[in-house]
Amino acid sequence: RALKALAALLLLAAGALGKPTARQERARPGAAQHDDRPGFQYDHEAFLGKEEARSFDQLSPEESRERLGKIVDRIDDNKDGYITTEELKTWIKRVQKRYIYENVAKVWKDYDLNKDDKIAWEEYKRATYGYYL
Repeated sequence: RALKALAALLLLAAGALGKPTARQERARPGAAQHDDRPGFQYDHEAFLGKEEARSFDQLSPEESRERLGKIVDRIDDNKDGYITTEELKTWIKRVQKRYIYENVAKVWKDYDLNKDDKIAWEEYKRATYGYYL
């Protein structure tokens, strides 16, 4: 049941987040299994987050199914056994927000050269164009 729900969720994610032209290529109605070609990495990252998607690459199919089932249970906020469009949107927003915050923290660390929790113009220029200046 969780695998069918996940396949439906991934198809919804492809439709909600993909470009209209790519949507027809990626979402194949009636497909029994999710196609895992490199072009689907975007869907995996949107659904799982960049780090989580990478960790799934290392799992066996059985481990992957088990972990995805747990994620589907987390997405089902009202615990009714079904994933609504709103629950899926909320989940994807949460995953994307976490990715943005993590990315900002990394970039901030790279640019705040004197570690004063501020990025001065000189720090920005040095971090961005340092080898040119």
